[in-house]
Amino acid sequence: MELSQYLHLITPKRILFVIIGVAVLASLATSFYTVEADEIAVVLMFGKSVRQTEPGLHFKLPYGIEKAISIPVRKVFKEEFGFRTLKAGVRTQYDTRDYSEESLLLTGDLSIADVEWVVQYKIKDPQKFLFSVRNPQRTLRDLSESVMSWVIGDHTVTEVLTIGRIEIAGKVEQHLQILLDLYETGLDVTTVTLQDVNPPEKVKSAFNAVNEAKQEKERLINEAWRDYNQSVPKSKGLAQQQISEAEGYALKRVNQAQGDADKFNAIRAEYQKAKEVTRQRLYLEAMQEVLPKVKEIYIIDDKANTPIPILQLKE
Repeated sequence: MELSQYLHLITPKRILFVIIGVAVLASLATSFYTVEADEIAVVLMFGKSVRQTEPGLHFKLPYGIEKAISIPVRKVFKEEFGFRTLKAGVRTQYDTRDYSEESLLLTGDLSIADVEWVVQYKIKDPQKFLFSVRNPQRTLRDLSESVMSWVIGDHTVTEVLTIGRIEIAGKVEQHLQILLDLYETGLDVTTVTLQDVNPPEKVKSAFNAVNEAKQEKERLINEAWRDYNQSVPKSKGLAQQQISEAEGYALKRVNQAQGDADKFNAIRAEYQKAKEVTRQRLYLEAMQEVLPKVKEIYIIDDKANTPIPILQLKE
């Protein structure tokens, strides 16, 4: 009896109203969508891109006629090569699995380096990101490995491990962006960072021994150059000093000889003018120079038979 009463209430008109109400609710539910602050939505009509919408509340055609796909264009993503981070934090946890197939690279001097790096990127063109490449992330990884292998091959293992890391990261970032734009992936590389660079574990001890030998070689070369820079200028200075002293002594002797010659010529000229006077003057000058050096002086008169007593001239 009760079921028949309910069936009596269900009339075609009421069923129509219910259908219309459900249709309206479904229309409202599928007509509005929200785009978050860090996203841009690409609206598709039957699978074809018709427009892009900024963050906020928007309207689209209901019942799947139009579909909105939100793309986080302001979010920075990252791809890790040679390692995987399980949990970031104060004590970051890393995956213990071996990813050496990504990180073992051949250097320009035919050595092998274990290179771990990180590529950070953003989505700059949502439409290209969705439709130009089937899997943009996979494409990014493949291109990153290719470019890193190429750049590492242009450097020695010493440069890769030490001074060349910043230059290598810059080159990889530049060439990777060129290829991403060429393939129209819609991705923009923000940074490329060499996380860790080491020799392979199996040859690490031998590599360290070679590095120690190279460092010892550099130390000996530097010490040799230091001794060279100390000894050679000192020897050159001493040689120059001796040369200068010899030149000065030679000039002194020449001037002295020239003076003696001029003096002799002057005396000779005076002697020609007055021989007796000049002879007597020279004798007196010689005696004046010699007598102070003589300890005892005897005066002998050729007319006397005995010497004159000693003259105590010094007293």
